[in-house]
Amino acid sequence: MKTEKWNFEPPGRWERFGSAISDIGEMITSRIAIAGNLAVFTFSTIFWLFTKGAKRETLTPAFYNIGVLSLPVVMLTGTFIGMVLAVQTYPQFKLIGFESRIGAAINLSLVKELGPVLAATMLAGRVGCSLAAELGTMRVTEQIDAMTSMGTNPIHYLVVPRFLACLIMIPGLTVMADMMGVLGGAFFSIRVLGIDWSYYWENSRNMVVMFDVLAGMFKSVFFGGTIALICCHQGFRCGQGAEGVGKAATVSFVYSFVMILILDLVLGIAIDRFQTFWYGGPTGSIV
Repeated sequence: MKTEKWNFEPPGRWERFGSAISDIGEMITSRIAIAGNLAVFTFSTIFWLFTKGAKRETLTPAFYNIGVLSLPVVMLTGTFIGMVLAVQTYPQFKLIGFESRIGAAINLSLVKELGPVLAATMLAGRVGCSLAAELGTMRVTEQIDAMTSMGTNPIHYLVVPRFLACLIMIPGLTVMADMMGVLGGAFFSIRVLGIDWSYYWENSRNMVVMFDVLAGMFKSVFFGGTIALICCHQGFRCGQGAEGVGKAATVSFVYSFVMILILDLVLGIAIDRFQTFWYGGPTGSIV
């Protein structure tokens, strides 16, 4: 009896190339679809925010969960970041004889960059993942579908309060992170490194101006809105089961962190251009 031999040859070079191109195209189209879906989600959230606003019974718990419960981690993070900056910058400043000006470098770095970015990162980790997991669980258990069938818009009821709470509370959290970082850096510099306190605060006062503080708070508003939109969107499009909820929480933090860094770069460039146009250059000098 004759048996047929099956020829299982590996795919050729062109087949592998075509498969790779197909995978790349599928990835690009899926990312474009997600971006378009997020844009529609954002416009819908803004529409409901300006037309109906948010009810007090949904807004107050969101303020408490996002703002009040985030205070301890933001304060702790800010304190240790100020101390770490003092440890890292002191040897370089001492080499050039400018150790008394370390406060200007620490405080300026905190209020313009590290304070807003770290407060937003903590918010994305503590609050953003929670928002995605909470809304994702509601999607999996069909609570969002039930809400829609009863005539309640889920974006107005679920997303708008959380978006508004992130938008309003993160500037306050940023100020708290800045303040604790300034105090932590001052404590370590004065008590541990032996910097004269009068020079420390005088140089800080000459270098850091109100424009720098407001610039950091301006950035934080965009960070907070971005975190809320990305995390709520991931929760709304959550996959089925516990795996889908976990993936939504993880992806929401990754996307939020990447967007925080991108926005920080774009807003930093825009603020520097505005500062150069309005003030003619930086408002202070470390040296």
